[in-house]
Parts: sequence; C-alpha cells; structure tokens
Amino acid sequence: MRLRAALLNALLLLSALACATPTDADSTRTASTRTADPQTQGAPAREASPADLEPFFKEFPNGAFVLYDLKRDRYLRYNEARCRERFSPFSTFKIPNSLIGLDTGVIPDAEFVIKWDEKKYPAHDRDTLPFSAWWQDQTLRTAFKRSAVWYYRELALKVGEKRMREYVRNLHYGNEDASGPVNNFWLNSSLKISADEQVDFLKRLYREELPVSKRSLAILKDIVKLEETPDYKLSGKTGGGPLAENRYLGWFVGYVETKDNTYFFATEIEGTTYLSIRDERIALTKRVLAGLGYIRG
Repeated sequence: MRLRAALLNALLLLSALACATPTDADSTRTASTRTADPQTQGAPAREASPADLEPFFKEFPNGAFVLYDLKRDRYLRYNEARCRERFSPFSTFKIPNSLIGLDTGVIPDAEFVIKWDEKKYPAHDRDTLPFSAWWQDQTLRTAFKRSAVWYYRELALKVGEKRMREYVRNLHYGNEDASGPVNNFWLNSSLKISADEQVDFLKRLYREELPVSKRSLAILKDIVKLEETPDYKLSGKTGGGPLAENRYLGWFVGYVETKDNTYFFATEIEGTTYLSIRDERIALTKRVLAGLGYIRG
C-alpha cells in the first residue's frame, strides 16, 4: 500500500508541475480565418490557412492548435488529425471543476476559502514556483490563478462522486468519463479531451449554453481572466503533465475578446521535459494570435 501511495503521489507531482492555466461539418470550415504579416501585428490582411500556422510550430511539429472565429463561424487548425486526439485535460479541468463547485453550491463564490491541511497535503518545493504559493489557505480565485492542485482535489471530494459524474456527463466534457478516483480522474486517469472538444466546451461556456446557472458562469468568467489591454481581453487556463517517459503534454486553452469579435483557442504541445513546454504553451499561443493579427505581440 505504501508503494502504491508513493507512486500515485509521484504521478500527481509530475502532473502538478505543468499546471502552474467538432463535428464533420466543423471540419469543412477549417480552412481559413484572418492573418497578418508578423512584422505588422495587429493589422489582419488576408485569410489564413493551416499552412500559415506551420512556421509557428517548427519546435513542436507534433502539437495541435484550434482557433474558432465566432463572428465568421470559421475554424483554423494546425495538425487537424491531432486536434481530434484525446489526452488528459490535466489542470485545464479546473475550468469545469470550478463551475461544478459553484453550481452545486459547494462553494458560494470566488472568495470561498478551503483551509490547507498540512498533514493531508504535505508541503514540498517551498522555494520553487508554483509550489511556493500553494502551501496556505486558498480561495477559489487564488487556487485557480496558482493552479493549486490540493484545493481542487478537496473541491471534487466535497462535490462527491455521484454529482461530479453527472455534471461531467451533462456538460458533455470530452469523453465524459469521470470513473476514475473523484479527486484524481482528470490527472492522467479516465477523463480525456481533444483540442477540438476544448474549443467546443469553451464556446458553449462563453455563449451560456451549458446547463448551469448564469451566476455560476459569471463568476467563472471572472476568474479565468488573464490579461486585459485597450485592444483585447485574454482568458484561459494552462494544464499539462507526463504522458510517458520523456513525453510531456502542455495545454493552453481559452478565448480572446476584441472590440468586434471573440476567438476561441486550444493549444496542445508535446516536449521531452516539463521545462520544454512550461512557458512555451502560452508564449506560442500569443505568437500565433499576434501573427494572425488578433493581439499585439
């Protein structure tokens, strides 16, 4: 039993390291959206194609990227087959996990505190980010920002196995399989989701088409905000963890709101080490969005 517990803790630690945020008809709309010359970011000039994305992914050729243009109802994809492949959501599941906690009433608002139990979740790597910010009481807002795994494990336990499985199924999230341990099923366990499905879920969340209260959605939309400038607002969440030996997956999913449109995205990259994907999942996404003219680099 001690060996099994040690192995589980090791897996959770590796998963935590990377967390410090369609249909056939859809495929026919994959071809284009706007693009800009990288030298004139912020000034879209023409329609983009999947080939325009290839230069951005030279370091991550096995990655995937999906962009959905809400106003034009168009998709743009890099590595379309990979966009349909399902992987563990890792900490991108903190988006639906937060929503479920709010909608069940387990947590009343974004400032709800769960106290850190040092015996249950012993501190480690106190001098290393993101862990150094974990070992204290957390609110939903701070736990989301810091990607504090222990908070969300406790939240899932409070929701309970039965309700959690019902919500995951009713939200049509990925393969809808929450059969793994209730406090671990999104970390290299039963739950899987593709880049296409990440974008589909975010679209339904943004358009308030999910079977949850408007209040729950409003709170969730507030805590996912990452960056705001005079030109755009960026919201999203990273996630990631080990797939196998020398294989690390990195997610960054979210949406960009501009003055006249909203663009949903899911970036998924793979590297041989955690450090190779930790910062690049966000940086690469921003380079693509800037290259397409939606944000300024």
